[in-house]
This record gives sequence, structure tokens and C-alpha cells, in this order.
Amino acid sequence: MSASSLLERDARTIGAIEKLRFSPLTAVGGEGSELITADGRRVLDMSATWGAASLGYSDPVLARAVAEAASGMAGASILSSVGEPALCFAEELLARVPGEGERKVWLGHSGSDANEAAVRAIEVASGRPNLLVFAGSYHGGTAGSMAVSGHPSQEHAQAHPGRVLVPYPDPYRGGSAAAALERIDAALAEHGPETFAAALVEPIMSDGGLIVPPPGFLAGLAERCRAHGILLLCDEVKVGVGRTGTFSAFAAEGIEPDVVTFGKGIGGGLPLSAVVGPAPVMDCANSFAILTTAGNAVCASAGLAVLARSDELGLAERAAERGAQLAAGLREQALERELIGDVRGRGLALGVELVRDRTSLEPASTEAAKTIVRALELGVAFFCVGPESSVLELTPPLTISAAEVDRAVEVIGAALADVEAGRVADAAIAGYAGW
Repeated sequence: MSASSLLERDARTIGAIEKLRFSPLTAVGGEGSELITADGRRVLDMSATWGAASLGYSDPVLARAVAEAASGMAGASILSSVGEPALCFAEELLARVPGEGERKVWLGHSGSDANEAAVRAIEVASGRPNLLVFAGSYHGGTAGSMAVSGHPSQEHAQAHPGRVLVPYPDPYRGGSAAAALERIDAALAEHGPETFAAALVEPIMSDGGLIVPPPGFLAGLAERCRAHGILLLCDEVKVGVGRTGTFSAFAAEGIEPDVVTFGKGIGGGLPLSAVVGPAPVMDCANSFAILTTAGNAVCASAGLAVLARSDELGLAERAAERGAQLAAGLREQALERELIGDVRGRGLALGVELVRDRTSLEPASTEAAKTIVRALELGVAFFCVGPESSVLELTPPLTISAAEVDRAVEVIGAALADVEAGRVADAAIAGYAGW
């Protein structure tokens, strides 16, 4: 099997509507933090498949849990029967997510369906029509989750009729907590705070550019929600489950959202998502958000293995340590690489914004695309995010080693040097447009 043959077959069989490709990356296997490509190379995966492979690849505990669940499979759903792995997983989540009063869990397959189910249930439970949503936010790829997102790549989607977009504060580009909260106050006043069912927020805006909001923003948003009876929904799909150094990213400001959604890394690479929310929301109607294979024993067992492994290996603490190492290395590279405008993030959710000029902050979109392709040639894989596809996103497996972090920094620096020197041709990124 060759990489070229796989790429040719992919072009013939998989529709473009399912692709977001940045390079000719192929995968026929994986071990630890590395993917094995069709031509036999071992590539350090600094994306962890958009954060989904939280334990890396071929983790023995995860593999054993999945194999045992599949070999004695207890049904294929919790839709019309009770399943113990799903119950155990839900109980673990309830124990880890802070909150008051009676709370319950909904299980699904992806962050997209989790966010859609959460929003629908909140609307019914509250009876309110409007939703506060942030420009640049990405809450999923289903019709319902796209409708409540604000990412420019989804402008083709039908927006929720009650969606009210407000800016998300970007400190690198002058955004402040005070200014963002003023805009929120204005939106609430314009539409009437009593008309808002929920505010949907990413505690770190992921696909919108890996933006960490300034201190006080999340706390201020939570305060306004409480004052007006608006539910606060935190989307932890990409940044939760220890990635930022704490189990939930919202813990950085000590807030307690009403509803929390999980996906990606919660299943360690298997399709699993969850919503944790108050009982009045989660019990708003019977058979309201059903999926035939939701809560199946295989995926629920994978989720349990991820949580157990995270505890056993101290992955949240490890993410904080390795993330600090990665950020420090990238900031050292910024002293030599003019393309690096900003290095930001928390734990192992980091963004490197590339700019053509550090004064004008003009996005370096083409250069970002070339950096990704060149880095893959040098043995490291990652992707980019942001409205201009100019932010290199680094969300590696939480199990990544210190030596692998050093390797990633070295390769990223070398790739940027080659791009700055004009050694990466335009033809190298033909067909890889990004977002």
C-alpha cells in the first residue's frame, strides 16, 4: 500500500462534504503520540485528530476495555433498555462536573449532537426564544449545532431564528473583558434579557482561533446569566477532560455553568459525547433527543477507560506541565521567526497565530498552510484554525512526552524557517484550502 494509492482512492470515493484537509496525511496505524503513514513513516501527531485521541493511539487500557465490551456486548443502546456501562459513565461525569441541585446526563456520539440536544432541551424547558452566541464560535456540524454557531465557515447554514451574535474578546487584537461584556449588556437590553434561554460559550474559543478570553470575561458572563435567569452552557467539546490542566476549562475562572457539553477526547477516539445539566432541562420531555446507538456498551466503556486512565496517569497535571513546556519553546521560536505573532492557550490547547506584519497583524493564511505541509514532510502533523486559517492549532495527546514536545518545537521552527525563506512552493498547498 502506498500513500499515493490511498490518496487516489480517497479522491474517488469520499465526498468533499466530509473533508477538511490541510496536507496529504495518511494513516494506517498509530502508537502513542505517533501516526503511522501509508509509506511507513512515524509522524508525531500534534493534533490528536482534533483532540479526539486524548490518550494517543493504541492505549492498552482503552483497547482492552473496548475489546471486552465488544466481546460480551450488552445490547447496542440505552434507548429502550438499561445499560450499566452507560450508567457508570454518567455517574463519573456527575461526580466530576460541579453544579448544584439534581442533575442528569444525556449521551450521544459527537460534540455536534450534544450541543444540538442541549440547546433544544433548554429552549423547551425555559420557553424562551433567544440564544446568546459568540461570533467565531463552532458548536458542531449538524443542522441544529451549526444554527447556533458563529463560525464563518458555516455561513451557508440556516441560522437559529433567535441567535444573537456578540463578539468574543480576543486580547491579541485588542479585545477586553469590559468591552465584550458591554456588548453583551447592549444585546440583552435590545432584545430583553427575559427572552434569552441560554448563553453558549466556549471557555477557550477553539476553531475560532484558539482564543483564551481575558480574565473576568467568563465570570462576568456567568454573573449576567444568573441575574436574568439565563442558563450558561459551556462547550467543553475540544478543551475539556483535562486538556487545559483542569478537568474542565471553565474552572480557570471558578465558574459553575448550568449545562456542560463534552465530545472528542471524552471517548479517546471513539464516538461518544455527553451533556450534563439540571434535571428540569434533561427531563423536559420524553423521547425528545434520541439516538439508536447512544450509550452503547462499547463507547461507554471507552469513556470510562478515558476517565480512569486520566486519573491513573494524572493527565490534567501532565497537560499543564507539557503545555507550559510547549508554549515556552514556541515563544523562543517567536524570537527568531517573524511569522509568529502570538503564542496562546492553556495546557495542551495552544494556538500559534501567524501574521505577515506584527504591527498590522495581517493574517498569514498562505504561510500557515505551507507550514503545515512542510512540517508533515519533517515528521510532525497539525492543522490550523481561525477565521482566516492563520492559527496553527496544537492539541496533542495528553500522554505526549517531554522529548516529543521538544521534537515538535524543533520541527515547527524548521518548517517556519523554510516558509519564511521561500523554500515551500505554492504548488505544495494546491488542493488544501483549509477552512
